[in-house]
Amino acid sequence: MANLRAIRKRIGSVKSTQQITKAMKMVSAAKLKRAQDAIVAARPYARNMREVVERLARRAGPEAHPLLSSRERKKLGLLVITSDRGLCGGFNSNLLRVANRFLQENRGRYEEVALFVVGRKARDFFRRRRVPLRKETINILGSLSYSHAEQLAHDMVDGYLAGELDEVVIVFNEFRSAISQNVRMDKLFPIAFERAEGEAPEAGIDYLYEPSRKEILATLLPKYVETQIFRMLLESVAGEHGARMTAMDSATNNAVDMISRLTLQMNRARQASITKELMEIIGGAEALKG
Repeated sequence: MANLRAIRKRIGSVKSTQQITKAMKMVSAAKLKRAQDAIVAARPYARNMREVVERLARRAGPEAHPLLSSRERKKLGLLVITSDRGLCGGFNSNLLRVANRFLQENRGRYEEVALFVVGRKARDFFRRRRVPLRKETINILGSLSYSHAEQLAHDMVDGYLAGELDEVVIVFNEFRSAISQNVRMDKLFPIAFERAEGEAPEAGIDYLYEPSRKEILATLLPKYVETQIFRMLLESVAGEHGARMTAMDSATNNAVDMISRLTLQMNRARQASITKELMEIIGGAEALKG
């Protein structure tokens, strides 16, 4: 009977867990729809912004704005975007593995690495490894707004203009579908656009600028950085909800399978117990006859 009680208790525990995972799956599915709508709406603007900046940068040249000019890469700014909460499969672990490998492989390439992190998971990961953080931003992904991207962009652009950073790279999860997120590592600035092979040169062709070209670039390039960071944050939010929905769906299905196995085990144990009692009764009756 002790074994039966233990099995029943375990079945009850698994059923409670199943209810939790099922509820989390439904919540993530609802949030995923909103997050997916947000990233789908943001991508065309970010893509068009990139095209506009690309055309201007090709014509203006690197001397038109500091964000266009490359310099010796001694100081790296690395922005790592993860989630604040777990229970989303390999969403965070895969990204953090890539970021950590990048730091290890480039340890001697840069004199200094300034680490910016978004999300509790990235903060805790690097704290455990005693990696110093330049800035940590947590608890913003649940109520993400454009102002968060503005602040991040402001910190990194100011660091670049002040000579504290020579290059800024972002590691984030790109949303593809509810079951697929791709870890991306993109250089944010200095902004360099390579002409595609076979593309005709644009020498001798330029725009008329009003106000001046430098004034336009001074306004447009920081806005471009903000837009790209905001898009990457939205990608990460949508990817997080998709990964959590998938993980919770898998956990719910595993709970169903475990309950079936435990129920079968309980029935066998009950049958064995009944058989044992019957054998004892028969044995006792035979003993009385004798």
